[in-house]
Amino acid sequence: MRILHTSDWHIGRTFHGVDLLADQARVLAAIAELVAAESVDVVVVPGDIYDRSIPSADAIAVCNRGFEAIRAAGATIIATSGNHDSPARLGAGASFAAAGGLHLRTRVADADQPVVLADAQGEVAFYGIPYLEPEITRAELGVPQARSHAEILDAAMTRIRADLAARPGTRTVVLAHAFVVGGAATGSERSISVGGVETVSMSAFDGIDYVALGHLHSPQTLSESVRYSGSPLPYSFGENAHRKAVWIVDLDADGPAAVRRHDLPLVRGLSRLTGTLDELLTGPEHTAAEQHYVSATLTDSARPVDPMRKLRERFPHAVHVEWARPEGNPELRYRERVHGRRDAEVAASFLTDVRGTPTEGELAWVEKALVAAVREKESVRVSADAAELTA
Repeated sequence: MRILHTSDWHIGRTFHGVDLLADQARVLAAIAELVAAESVDVVVVPGDIYDRSIPSADAIAVCNRGFEAIRAAGATIIATSGNHDSPARLGAGASFAAAGGLHLRTRVADADQPVVLADAQGEVAFYGIPYLEPEITRAELGVPQARSHAEILDAAMTRIRADLAARPGTRTVVLAHAFVVGGAATGSERSISVGGVETVSMSAFDGIDYVALGHLHSPQTLSESVRYSGSPLPYSFGENAHRKAVWIVDLDADGPAAVRRHDLPLVRGLSRLTGTLDELLTGPEHTAAEQHYVSATLTDSARPVDPMRKLRERFPHAVHVEWARPEGNPELRYRERVHGRRDAEVAASFLTDVRGTPTEGELAWVEKALVAAVREKESVRVSADAAELTA
């Protein structure tokens, strides 16, 4: 049996405010093409199908088209809910969807009720463990004292092993959405710790033929049988060095005979650029980044005017810009910088910091404004004194 492991689609996510639905549709189509090319039997998706508990209509449409394309390519789909998903919404119509080859495991009560598929070597039991929030699931799992994710996952695995005991010789695949010790976060994952310890031990999965993990966004091998596939797209600039991928797992009669990594196509690259605005707009060394998502750090001595609009003339997918002035001592406290200085000097220093050295004409306007402010304050004080005397 050939299995494709992908996860953390986060359909509906934005990237610095930019809609990623078109990129997500393209990568899901690429996964469907891979399913067909590799004759994949089962696609497993352990959580975070959507980015929000209430996905938009457009996000639902993209997700549904992805499921349909994968199913049309010949694979059965088994998916669980993650910490970003709403189990009730994702699992709505699960029984009906299962009849069409899409098995949605979103209820804790279903964790020990596997999807059982068969090949020439016998049966394979797929156990889908949805994301288990301790505060919500500990009573249902019969461990009211549990506070950590490890305790909750152990309780779920105890139920799974009890079911497995009645299935001698059955090969097993577990889908779980968790932060397993040894995994490395990328920074774009949402913390799953709410008042307890979020990590779980890899030993919780001992005896399982293959464990398909979700939650962490980079492909990782914790052991030959325990792996993260990571997200199909980068969701932070911290992931610009990652190559996104899926795992293709071949099960024989004794478990995984081979596990292969298959890199996904790069839909759009990420680039962090540093330099003056003019250097970024004209430098030939930045040509390769012109169609990337770009985060720019500007080093101009004066803050450029409308830098994002100008950057997007060359980098239409620029999503973030910041100004890091090269001069000055950022560790010097503001109070120390202005102590003993005239108001006009403080105002002139502020103008220099934010837009460059002011002209003589601008300084003259500053002096006039300060004089007017002092006169206005004095006038208000005199009026208040007069009112008090006549009261």
